[in-house]
Amino acid sequence: MGKAKKGPKFAAMKKMVTSKALKHYKEEVLNPRKKDVSKQKLPRNVPQVSSALYLGYNTALGPPYRVLVDTNFINFSIQNKLDLEKGMMDCLYAKCTPCITDCVMAELEKLGQKYRVALRIAKDPRFERIPCIHKGTYADDCIVDRVTQVQNDASISCLFQFNCYID
Repeated sequence: MGKAKKGPKFAAMKKMVTSKALKHYKEEVLNPRKKDVSKQKLPRNVPQVSSALYLGYNTALGPPYRVLVDTNFINFSIQNKLDLEKGMMDCLYAKCTPCITDCVMAELEKLGQKYRVALRIAKDPRFERIPCIHKGTYADDCIVDRVTQVQNDASISCLFQFNCYID
């Protein structure tokens, strides 16, 4: 069995320092307080926090609750054989009005025959219908936008990243 030929080692090559790198390094060493001014001039986009939010809890929430419901929550309630409105009332100990956006309804209609039971539940007259004015039918973005705009609604979602969207 023969030995493999040894080629030049990659790490053994010397690094060449360019004149630009030297100039930049000299400026850093001579003027350590000089910072990149272009980053400081950009305006910060910080959303206004509601005054009802105290220590991270929304004190403006109170019965009767209007609860935004998404597609996944309806499907999980069907799988676990729960009545949506009764389950919400048992959980929150108050009157609850489930709300469904047009995007959630469109998403259920797109899913077809497999989700026809969820669509029938969503068309229940006890559910409040909320119109959407944006383009597209992606319900998760719609619900996140609505919750960040109006902080007086409770929202129920099975999204794992839902807290990441709102924070």
